Amino acid sequence: MTEIPYYLPIGDEAEIFEAAYECRLPVLLKGPTGCGKTRFVEWMASRLEGNSGVDGNLITVACHEDLTGSDLVGRYLIKGDETIWVDGPLTQAVRRGSFCYLDEIVEARKDTTVLIHPLTDHRRILPIDKRGEIIEAAPEFLLVISYNPGYQSVLKDLKHSTRQRFVTIEFDYPPRDKEAQIVAHESGVDVDTAMDLAKLGEKVRHLKASGLEEGVSTRLLIYAGQLIARKIPARRACEVAVSKSLTDDSESQRAIDEVVCTIFGT
Repeated sequence: MTEIPYYLPIGDEAEIFEAAYECRLPVLLKGPTGCGKTRFVEWMASRLEGNSGVDGNLITVACHEDLTGSDLVGRYLIKGDETIWVDGPLTQAVRRGSFCYLDEIVEARKDTTVLIHPLTDHRRILPIDKRGEIIEAAPEFLLVISYNPGYQSVLKDLKHSTRQRFVTIEFDYPPRDKEAQIVAHESGVDVDTAMDLAKLGEKVRHLKASGLEEGVSTRLLIYAGQLIARKIPARRACEVAVSKSLTDDSESQRAIDEVVCTIFGT
């Protein structure tokens, strides 16, 4: 049994995920960058690990535009004088009965995402064309994918034929009090500083209306807190972990720095 990572539930996401797991329904996590989707999957996999009987039952794949079907399913490799088949991460999860988490699924090529379709309905199978093999998913297998709708475009969107195969759990940044609790726990700063950082996050997210492409993630607030906990002045910590990480636009950086000054003083 692995150690359960820290996650603070915000709503009924844990209950929905557990019910989906009991029904073996594939799950889609939808929400902005750095709001806790990956940590949530790690937390749920650890909580449900005893039910699957598999030690370390989460396999995570960070999707990208060059991700091929072979990267997920597997390929033949030459080893010495022989050619051997090596399972990819998706095939490993299907055989073992692990959770397979495809992070930021829209980053993968469209022809790659199509191969997961047979795993998301009553068939629960993975065809491996190169081997002429069809693998039935182990009973404990669960497919989880995530994406950030803020990055949607004509070229990078989740196809309806894919998204309608999943139970969808929406995520957003936590309310200020809970975000402060998360920041304090993860960074080691005191409660008052954590509350100030959560307030900063809330105000910076409102700047999106002023041209900022994306709000500050809880992850970046934790980074700022970790720097502050190691004696970096709060304003400087927020500059390097928040304003400069969020944008290269000098006007947007200046707007964020003004919010920092308002909260942490000059």
